[in-house]
Amino acid sequence: MSTQIPPQIQNQLAQLQQVQQQAQSLAMQKSQIESMQKEAEMALEELDKLPEDVVIFRSVGELQIKSSKEESVSKLNEKVETLSLRLQSISRQEERISKRFTQLQEQIEQSMGNQAQ
Repeated sequence: MSTQIPPQIQNQLAQLQQVQQQAQSLAMQKSQIESMQKEAEMALEELDKLPEDVVIFRSVGELQIKSSKEESVSKLNEKVETLSLRLQSISRQEERISKRFTQLQEQIEQSMGNQAQ
């Protein structure tokens, strides 16, 4: 069957498959980042319930570092903001990938239609 498909259409199909893989990868990244963002937001909510003079320990790699509530809140807010920016970037990439996918589908359909004639 693959010998009957012209090289141009084979190339378009390969590109379509690659775009699908990119979309799946972006969806996984987005899910992971959303999870991390939700976790940071939950931590901020819990910190908000604590008194100002509480002793907090933050994980830094393999270590637990003593930290003030103010510093911990600041770090978590930075993390939430950074993750939010990453999510925006991924959303823009998803839009571009979706447009490219639609474009390739139309090209393939057009090429297949021309082959049938």
